[in-house]
Amino acid sequence: QVLLVESGGGLVQAGGSLRLSCTASIGTFGSYAVAWFRQAPGKEREFVAHIAWGWSDSRRDYADPVKGRFTISRDNARNSVDLQMNSLEADDTAVYYCAAKHYGVPGRFVEEEYDYWGQGTQVTVSS
Repeated sequence: QVLLVESGGGLVQAGGSLRLSCTASIGTFGSYAVAWFRQAPGKEREFVAHIAWGWSDSRRDYADPVKGRFTISRDNARNSVDLQMNSLEADDTAVYYCAAKHYGVPGRFVEEEYDYWGQGTQVTVSS
C-alpha cells in the first residue's frame, strides 16, 4: 500500500504563488507516474498536471487552464512530486489531490487511471 500525503496548501492573494508537495511512503516513488487533480466547490474533480515515472526529466503534461503558470516536478531523493503554482487566480481555488500509478502510462489523464490518492490540501486564492 502506498500512502500519499499532500502539503503546502493555504490562502494566497491573486497573483501569488504556492508550492504543493506530494510525499510518498515508499522509497521507489520514481517508478510511479504521478498526477495532480483538483476539485472546486460544486464541481467535479479535474486534471491539473502529470509527470511520467522516471527521473526529474520525465515527460510532463498540463491541463490548458494551468499551462505556463504551473510546473510539476519530481525529486526521487525526497520521494516527492511538487506542483509549483504561480500567477494564481481565484478560479484555482480548490482542494488539490495527488494520485499515483506504478509504472503508469495513462492513456487519458482521468481519475480511473490512478490507483493511489492522497487526502488533499486546500488552496484558496482571494481576489
